[in-house]
Amino acid sequence: MRWSGQELTAEAPTALPGLARLNNLVRSVRTPDFAGITFHEVLAKSALNKIPGGGGPMPFGWTINPYRGCSHACVYCFARPTHSYLELDQGKDFDQEIIVKVNVAEVLRRELSRPSWGRHPVALGTNTDPYQRAEGRYALMPGIIDALADTGTPFSILTKGSLMRRDLDHLAEAAKRVPVDLAMSIAVYDDELQQSVEPGTPSTKARLATVTAVREHGLDCSVFLMPILPYLTDTRAHLDEALRQAKEAGATSVLYTALHLKPGVKEWYYLWLGREHPELLPKYRSMYGRGTYAPAEYRKWLAARIKPLIRAHGLERSEEDPVTGGVRSSALGMLRDSEGERRITRSGAVSGSGSGARADGDAVAHGGAPDAESLVGASLLAAGLQPTLF
Repeated sequence: MRWSGQELTAEAPTALPGLARLNNLVRSVRTPDFAGITFHEVLAKSALNKIPGGGGPMPFGWTINPYRGCSHACVYCFARPTHSYLELDQGKDFDQEIIVKVNVAEVLRRELSRPSWGRHPVALGTNTDPYQRAEGRYALMPGIIDALADTGTPFSILTKGSLMRRDLDHLAEAAKRVPVDLAMSIAVYDDELQQSVEPGTPSTKARLATVTAVREHGLDCSVFLMPILPYLTDTRAHLDEALRQAKEAGATSVLYTALHLKPGVKEWYYLWLGREHPELLPKYRSMYGRGTYAPAEYRKWLAARIKPLIRAHGLERSEEDPVTGGVRSSALGMLRDSEGERRITRSGAVSGSGSGARADGDAVAHGGAPDAESLVGASLLAAGLQPTLF
């Protein structure tokens, strides 16, 4: 039992409405350590989610979500509408009714072991956070990391959770075998505002310290400066200070975007705005009254403001995966489709110039462990895609 040693204040034998659609067993648990939060432990039928669309050499993405709902309780979270599928509301239920896929690592390992699996890059943290507070109790991520690395599957993690520091030794070992891309989401650098708009998250200081810890383990770490909140975090002073702190913490790149508000999320965000900054409601309704995204004029203005600051702080703008919405896997940069200049030829050798070109699997042939490039190259060939090694 994953909650052994914990005092249970409630355990409900029946599932909440809608949960039976996805799972074959539910146990609802409350514990004093998480006041106001109910965890619904489920046996997941699948772990990998395929997301179509995008284009390029790999016109789809794969994600893993060990949790549904998120106790980080960010009022702007774009994933809130996913709770409505389970007949839960997008507001407090999203923050307080957390679905935990207790067998996700075991299911994932089975899925990754199928001959049909092409070892495509997998993203975590693109819907709800894999390192939210519950992960400290359930410890699902080490098993997920092992399953991915053991099967030669590249992966990326985007999180607001400083709990990722627990697994950094694990991640550094995995990175010796497959490409591993890490990013911290740190949007607000005003402590009072951060605790108001993201009440369940670690502090900005704690997340910056996690960036530093990642770098000390020899791994790159991007910072997602997103969302930028109009009239709240888009001043030159705030952006400049945010980039200064990210650079000081060791961030290797920064990605930014303006706030977008989906239906359902918009209403929840407006409730918060009406409580905390009612004077801004008319401006927001003018900006977002016709759609989800900030007006093109605002986005152009924001780019003109922040891009010179990014250059000044020496933080190359990182790339977001166009399909999953997470940090773009470095494994994607190794891909070329069947019309690409670099091709696999006889014995798996990569044709083309450049010191990085070598025979795929060469490390194995000489008795050593396969490195990340070898594993990814072999798996992409199985998927009908061509790797480039540079």
